[in-house]
Amino acid sequence: MGVLTAAARNLFLYLSFFASLIAAMSWSHPSVAEGQRRAAAQTQAAATANSYEEKKRQANDIAVSVVVSGLSCTCARFTEDIRNVVNDLGPDGIRILPVLGVGGLQNVNDVLFLKNIDMGVVDEDNLRLLKQKDPVLYANIEQRIQYITKLYNSEFHVLARDEIKSYDDLRGKKVNFNLKDSQTEVTADTVFNALNIPVQRSYYDNDEAIKRLIAGDISAMIILTGAPQAALAKLKKEDGVHFLALDQESLPKRDLHDLFASYLPAEITHELYPNLVAEGTSVPTIANRALLVAYAWPENSEKYRKVAKFVDAFFSKIDQFNNTSRHPKWREVNLSADMPGWVRFKPAADWLAAHKNQPVSANSEGATGLSTVELRLAFDKFMQTYASASGGKELSARDREALFVRFKESLAGSKAQQANAH
Repeated sequence: MGVLTAAARNLFLYLSFFASLIAAMSWSHPSVAEGQRRAAAQTQAAATANSYEEKKRQANDIAVSVVVSGLSCTCARFTEDIRNVVNDLGPDGIRILPVLGVGGLQNVNDVLFLKNIDMGVVDEDNLRLLKQKDPVLYANIEQRIQYITKLYNSEFHVLARDEIKSYDDLRGKKVNFNLKDSQTEVTADTVFNALNIPVQRSYYDNDEAIKRLIAGDISAMIILTGAPQAALAKLKKEDGVHFLALDQESLPKRDLHDLFASYLPAEITHELYPNLVAEGTSVPTIANRALLVAYAWPENSEKYRKVAKFVDAFFSKIDQFNNTSRHPKWREVNLSADMPGWVRFKPAADWLAAHKNQPVSANSEGATGLSTVELRLAFDKFMQTYASASGGKELSARDREALFVRFKESLAGSKAQQANAH
């Protein structure tokens, strides 16, 4: 028994040593299964990284940005409508990203200088005003900022206290020009300088301006926007305010020729503001045209390709904006409308040339509802009023045709307002 016990002890020690050796070898040299597990984990990590990068690439490939003026601006609602109709988040789709900007001339500068801004909603007079401001910096701006399409007309609203009967009564008074550098401020500056009416300017947002106007802290407030403007539509006669007319009859001693040549004739109607404008009447004013513009990227660039893809998607679906869920001013949109002084973005021009038989307006009944002959007759009557306002100044054939284009747009705007009222 003693011999067997010793043998057993030696066997036990040998087996323990062998087991330790195997364990040590296993620690230093992974098993085949462990190696496979680690290889699989590395493959999965690489696949995850590739998937992440692919998702990142796809997200950037389909996104285009549009800078707008503010949440209360018609431009913000228009851009939201475009997003809702055009957005396609598929790998080969297009995605519209609205960007809240400052407005006015700053929107043009953002498209021109700010990284990752592809497009913007700006006003027709912006190029002219920037060239006047800095002829050197903006010498060739029309080659760098180009329009895709005209969108809608922005009416010039001047809401004043009841004791203010005309623009002349505002001389020396406190007048709110909306936010500094907004499109309202830019156009209001042009109008009041042209009329040579100095005022004490303030720069409150619309809601604050309305409170101060009703309280009597200011005499008038200005908003340039597509009518109806929601904040103004809530006001009523009992608030002691009304719209000021901008025409030759209300300003008989003023030369309005330059203003009428630079802006569209427009009306603020009862249908737009039933609480402020009496039924069967309207308040004459002017309007500016809001444009969708793009930076003129090189044709071989990725940015150019994306904006061109957006143009095709947007233009191809223009008929889908003739819908009661969309802003009523879509009825004023005509993709083929020309903008004097501006260069059309090439993909937009190419699309129009290639789709001559497709709809170019959201208004399926036509922009005006009148024949060419009827339009000309209406225009001749309009010209009688214009001739009186301009002091009988003769127009060249080219100027007359340009004015005819403006007249049609103004009439289309009126038709859109009436359609919205019903």
